[in-house]
Amino acid sequence: MSNRQGEFIWYELMTTDITAARAFYGAVVGWTISESSDMPGMDYRMVSAPDGTVAGMMPLDADMIAGGARSMWVGYIAVDDVDETAARIAATGGHVFVPPRDIPEVGRFAMAGDPQGATFYVMRGFPDERSDAFRADAPGHCAWNELTTPDQPGAHAFYEGLLGWTSPDSMPMGELGDYRFLWAGDLRLGATMPGDGPAHWLFYFAVPSITRAMDAITAHGGTVTNGPHEVPGGGHIITGTDPQGARFALFGSLEEADI
Repeated sequence: MSNRQGEFIWYELMTTDITAARAFYGAVVGWTISESSDMPGMDYRMVSAPDGTVAGMMPLDADMIAGGARSMWVGYIAVDDVDETAARIAATGGHVFVPPRDIPEVGRFAMAGDPQGATFYVMRGFPDERSDAFRADAPGHCAWNELTTPDQPGAHAFYEGLLGWTSPDSMPMGELGDYRFLWAGDLRLGATMPGDGPAHWLFYFAVPSITRAMDAITAHGGTVTNGPHEVPGGGHIITGTDPQGARFALFGSLEEADI
């Protein structure tokens, strides 16, 4: 795996209705999503941008739902040693929901939660190939990773100690606190912001037209919860929920344009 420790390498939607989710995100983001499973023994659909796969989708079964699982997007973060990282997660106040295990010919992973409750995966891929699932300048890729947390200092201590992330700069938001940027080496991953309620990650996927995406969200049963808002550096963002309740966000030009 050529990605450095701490980089986001994959994104996954767990959903209560994979057929509806496939139709929704295909229309909203413009993804090509497999009609049938791409993995033996489970229903797992590959999600492709114009230049390659960037994510996966899987249905939540009855046992998962009974255990409290809900429709949500989760990010995979590259680590050098999954087992060692999982042990450190548990030792530093986090939670290991799925202990380290292998996906044949794909990699080793664990599913975890930070001390404030935000869910994430850690993974070491077996193939020595670089993932560009996180790439700000390409349609269909994730352009930004944002953590909202009720304990921002605690979240930074956890992730920076676990993954080696740094946060040398921030943007003041007045009474809302600071928007603290996250870096893995020289790669800016996203940011954290303080917020009430359970901690959660939000992923911004790049689209050619925010206006067109908003129309598709409404037409296919989703909800725009905030925006559009212009962001520093150009472009606009919106946040929303899909018909099954999973949070997502989009970044792009207000009208059709290259991003």
